[in-house]
Amino acid sequence: METKANRTLVKSAPELWQLADDGARMELWMAALLGATESLDVEVTDRVPERRLAWQTSHAGSFGRIALDLAEKGFGTAVAITAHHLGAAPDAADALENLLDELGSPERQPFARS
Repeated sequence: METKANRTLVKSAPELWQLADDGARMELWMAALLGATESLDVEVTDRVPERRLAWQTSHAGSFGRIALDLAEKGFGTAVAITAHHLGAAPDAADALENLLDELGSPERQPFARS
C-alpha cells in the first residue's frame, strides 16, 4: 500500500535535513508508520543531502519504506513524503501527518548565558 502526505513548511531545506537525517528519528517514524510500539531498525536506501532521504525496514512480517523529498518553495520548503507499507499500518496517513508536524514545529533552543 502507498500513502502520501505533503506540506510546505516555513523552514529551510538545511534545517529540515538536520532534523530528518537522524537515525533515531527515522526509527521512531518507521515504528509509527507500521504501528509498532518500539523503534525499528532501519536502513537508509537513498540520501541526497537537503533533497531526498529514504529508509526502509522489515519487521515481523511487515515491510515499510519512507521517502522524504525536499524542494525550496517561496519562503519555505515543500516536503513530500511517500510511504510504502505491507502488513499492519493502521494509521499510516496519521503517522505521515505527525511526521510533518514534527518537522514543522519550532525547535527549542537552550538559553545561552553571556
